[in-house]
Amino acid sequence: MRSTELANAFWDDVWNAHAPDAVDQLMADDVVVEAGGRQIVGRDGVKSWVKQFLDHVDDLHVDTIETFGDESGTRVTSRWLLTGTNNGILGTEPDHKPVAMTGTAVWTVDNGKLQHGWIEQASFELYHSLLEQ
Repeated sequence: MRSTELANAFWDDVWNAHAPDAVDQLMADDVVVEAGGRQIVGRDGVKSWVKQFLDHVDDLHVDTIETFGDESGTRVTSRWLLTGTNNGILGTEPDHKPVAMTGTAVWTVDNGKLQHGWIEQASFELYHSLLEQ
């Protein structure tokens, strides 16, 4: 699987399918994801992180805006839009208001698996939009 297909499968097979266990097919055993200033280590850590999002955003869906990789296939970047309804994301009241958050993920790929990821998300903007609604 090409690196761009691998990154897109992460959004589709894990997030959109609401299937955290699909991480096992897409990520290295010792995967590290850096998001929100913290490191999420290992497949079980990533699965737990995904489950937390799924618990706090009903009808969660990730649309891929664009995905591109380097020529060697060892780096891939994806821009995305996460949508759904608020079930307490970012510590807010679960008021079921619309949620929309953009983000970017940069990954290293090794042996056909996502190895290390850096995920930046527009949490600050989402938080303030939920308070204003």
